[in-house]
Amino acid sequence: MQRGHIEASQGSTYMSVDADTVRRVAHLARIAVVEDEVRALQGELNAILAFFAQLGEVNVEGIGPMTSVTPMALKTRKDEVTDGGVPDAIVQNAPAREDHFFLVPKVVE
Repeated sequence: MQRGHIEASQGSTYMSVDADTVRRVAHLARIAVVEDEVRALQGELNAILAFFAQLGEVNVEGIGPMTSVTPMALKTRKDEVTDGGVPDAIVQNAPAREDHFFLVPKVVE
């Protein structure tokens, strides 16, 4: 049983979804689809597959992955290990403290 077939569209090939495939995808996704919706969903899925086929035609040779659409560089600073130098100021507003540590209620019994 064939679940779809290859069609030519604007010089490219892509998988075309038939009504049986729409029903099977809906079943696998556990989506209730009434028979009246199958034709519309078939057209939508075919449009999505055609778009992916169109994306496959784009030449991305030599283009690296992007993290943003605008060029940017992260701010950097010198990596130095310090103790903060202000332990008294850090715990100054703590409701309970001992030496330079916060005291918190016991949560594990």
